[in-house]
Amino acid sequence: MRIVFLGTSAFACPALKALAREHDIALVITQPDRPAGRKRELRPSAIKLTAVDLGLRIAQPERINSKEGISLLRKAAPEAIVVASYGQFLSTKIFSLPPRGTINIHASLLPHYRGAAPINWAIIRGETQTGVTTFFIEKGMDSGEILVQRRCPIGPDETAEQLHDRLAQLGAEAILETLRSIEEGSAHSTPQREEEATLAPKLSRADGEIDWTRSARKIHNLVRGLNPWPGAFTHLESETVKIHRTALTAIGRGAITPGEIALQETGRLLIGTGDELIEVLEIQRECRPRTSGKSFLNGLRGESRFS
Repeated sequence: MRIVFLGTSAFACPALKALAREHDIALVITQPDRPAGRKRELRPSAIKLTAVDLGLRIAQPERINSKEGISLLRKAAPEAIVVASYGQFLSTKIFSLPPRGTINIHASLLPHYRGAAPINWAIIRGETQTGVTTFFIEKGMDSGEILVQRRCPIGPDETAEQLHDRLAQLGAEAILETLRSIEEGSAHSTPQREEEATLAPKLSRADGEIDWTRSARKIHNLVRGLNPWPGAFTHLESETVKIHRTALTAIGRGAITPGEIALQETGRLLIGTGDELIEVLEIQRECRPRTSGKSFLNGLRGESRFS
């Protein structure tokens, strides 16, 4: 099948690689190179790098819904458009252009977790199962008819980064299955149940601030759901401290108050929460490298509470 692929982030790369093996990729459209890093040098998207490696034709319009973007798509004359983590909404002129439809790969079991950060929010909210969905794009955010869904469990200590990589591979399998069924004429789409819809809005750095009065499990879910970005953080006196990894202990906090460092003689960095002690396995002070909880404890100079 002749396809135009729209994608930007690393989540989309396995799908592009898989499609390139079985289909004719007429064009890859990705976001323009953006400034990144301390030097703010222009950096290409993960999809651009993948497309270059595959020898595919690339376009990077600033706005896909502009005359330029629509012209690029019309000239490419795709039978289908595949979208994965592209980063811009598509107008009706675009998603209605290909005769076999415009299909999105989304990292959740729709209608649950519609939006920009489904992987993160599924972990933050303590889900034990998620998956990927392919669906026809229509007006509305992630609300089109479902084509294929693939499920997978979420590990109790799995981070967003780890789950992202598994779902990216699952998404590649799902889009191949989807396009095969369309070519064979066996594809069946199902409307989403609107009453079951939940949202997964875009994250900001402020979402990572830890409230130590919450339960240990909710804090643990927040830390792993925001790993690696935007990251969970707390404060030690006037210093901002990043919390990269935690573990549940099932140890009651007793007289230890939320945010207080407990039982330093154990060599474990145990912190009071709203119900139990939580162990911090990996932590990072300002302008310093990541370190273990034990090394952090050894470097403390009188501080005894996070806030």
